[in-house]
Amino acid sequence: MVGEKDLEASLETLRANAAGPVAGVFGPSSLTWRIDREAVIFLGAGRALLLQLAHPWVAAAIAEHSSTLADPIGRFHRTFDIVFTMVFGSLDRALLSSRQLHRRHSMIIGEMPETVGPFAAGSRYCANDIPALRWVHATLVETALMVHDLVLPPLSAEERERYWSEARLYGALFGLTGDDLPADWSGFAAYNAAMAQSDTLTVSPAARQIAEQIFRGARPWLRPPRWYRALAARMLPERLRAGFGLVLDARDIRAADNALTWIRRVYPKLPDRLRYVGPYQEAQARLRGEPQPDWMIRCLNRAWIGRPQMDVRGKG
Repeated sequence: MVGEKDLEASLETLRANAAGPVAGVFGPSSLTWRIDREAVIFLGAGRALLLQLAHPWVAAAIAEHSSTLADPIGRFHRTFDIVFTMVFGSLDRALLSSRQLHRRHSMIIGEMPETVGPFAAGSRYCANDIPALRWVHATLVETALMVHDLVLPPLSAEERERYWSEARLYGALFGLTGDDLPADWSGFAAYNAAMAQSDTLTVSPAARQIAEQIFRGARPWLRPPRWYRALAARMLPERLRAGFGLVLDARDIRAADNALTWIRRVYPKLPDRLRYVGPYQEAQARLRGEPQPDWMIRCLNRAWIGRPQMDVRGKG
């Protein structure tokens, strides 16, 4: 388990290797900024969530401690606020977000309501457990790169190694050390392949219920389109897709293919102001010494993180 002292030790190491106080953890020359700035990465949000739900501890924690179903938009904003602040925030803000996430996770503890896979009924779960954190971190890293390479020119083998070395820094924001994560990209790929086949990932009834409610939508206007649901399902390992009861018919496959064709044609031609997420644009404005993001960045931030400015928040 990652304790407070463990987290602070990881953050001290991270501070020593960060791009700088203003540039933050990664900075503008990083592959992390280059990939995570792309709005199209949102195409992978459904896949990442389903993979996380496939871990019985994560599904139990969301079912018992999360407002995902009651407040899906708020949950979306809180999740992306944390992720984008860690990636694009100033160094102090990124570290603050890390500490806030750890404190939130420290309150997410409980007992498994039923036996699922290797996890017995009554066994304890904790959101700051290292294997669980490692899996959540892996779903975010792998999915972002998968979607990037699905729409934009794929990274080279050398770039993948660099991307993973930066992802290990990202892991430190969760309190994960170098010993907790694979040393290189091939090790990371092997870890994901092993997890895909391991009974550690077992779709529980709670996970299926959460997934069904999210993809069905609490309201008609919140319901993901057919092509998005199909794309999320197609990107899952086959046995997990079956576990969630996601059946793809010819119409689903055609909808996903048509959407991808259109996105690949149109997305690269979008102006940067529409293509790149607001927190990335705010970070660039910060590097230029601008005291406040302009009106368009504030509007984009409201859409992505639920508030106009990433780097303004109370101390915590």
